[in-house]
Amino acid sequence: MTQQPPHRNEALDNIDRRIVAELSRDGRLSVRTLAERVHISRTAAHNRVQLLLKRGVITGFGAQIDRKAIGLHISALVVVRIGEVSWEEIAAKLATLPFVEKVQAVSGDIDIMLTVSAPDHEQLSQAILRDIHDMPGVVSTRSHLILAELDGHPPAQTLDIWHA
Repeated sequence: MTQQPPHRNEALDNIDRRIVAELSRDGRLSVRTLAERVHISRTAAHNRVQLLLKRGVITGFGAQIDRKAIGLHISALVVVRIGEVSWEEIAAKLATLPFVEKVQAVSGDIDIMLTVSAPDHEQLSQAILRDIHDMPGVVSTRSHLILAELDGHPPAQTLDIWHA
């Protein structure tokens, strides 16, 4: 008897969590290798991955890029406070700006956190002061240069702390 994958609204079971963990380590795994690592058939692995995609648990597969290797030598976290403008509207505009990698809504006395990377100080400064700070709806910005960065655990890789 084959195991059936969970329905759309069900929590992930241990097999799905192991699939997510393996794919978060290496998104290029073949279905065959994934099935071997998770100890299920290739058909079951394929079906579960397809269902995880359909459910939106897995949102895509992509390469991890070294910013410096592609010429982005300086990065900053930019704290943004906005005025009487919708978050969705301004976030969408900020996300289209050159060098803006990530736009996040945050709690507290700030509204938005940006990750911005540029080739050099001049272009980073231009992106922050001209493109971000002068955008209509932006009240203020505060920038923090990223001096060093280490990766933690991507979601699902530490199965002992990820509960069903």
